[in-house]
Amino acid sequence: MVEKRFESLKIENIVASGVIADAIDLAGVSRKVPNCELNTKRFPGAVFRLESPKIASLIFSSGKVVLTGIRNRQNLDDGLAKIIGTLKSAGVETYDEPKVAITNIVCSYDMGTKINLNKVVITLNLENIEYEPEQFPGLVYRIQDPKIVALLFSSGKIILTGGKTMEEIQRGLDFLEHKLATIR
Repeated sequence: MVEKRFESLKIENIVASGVIADAIDLAGVSRKVPNCELNTKRFPGAVFRLESPKIASLIFSSGKVVLTGIRNRQNLDDGLAKIIGTLKSAGVETYDEPKVAITNIVCSYDMGTKINLNKVVITLNLENIEYEPEQFPGLVYRIQDPKIVALLFSSGKIILTGGKTMEEIQRGLDFLEHKLATIR
């Protein structure tokens, strides 16, 4: 449940990774599975795209997978089940209990007010802030606990990344809002 004050907090992408098998014959899978591309000259894994839920999965011969483009936990569970089902029907012996976990959540948030990035840099004067407007229009703020990276833009929009749970993202946002409130 998202608190009222976090209602503009929106998941943009979830990345999950883990192991689903001891080994996978990528050449065999790419021949048998539609929407599964293998080009070992360009990338050491197969790229398998699902349309519903919309997920891109990177599958490696080691049995490891990386899933991206996920929007919520249900999509992760549904997509993983589809991927495993498809691989099983292509002859891959997958684990009964795949070991896949969320490794990164990317969220967007709108503060609802503009942010004076120069004032943030001058007032907070912290090592964990990077701001070079000639290179990139956003300020990079590395929060230590929880370990979250926030990209702040003068429009008041913020991108938060690095959390493994929404609770971590919300704690990072709490910390950030507290810091920003001290300089207004």
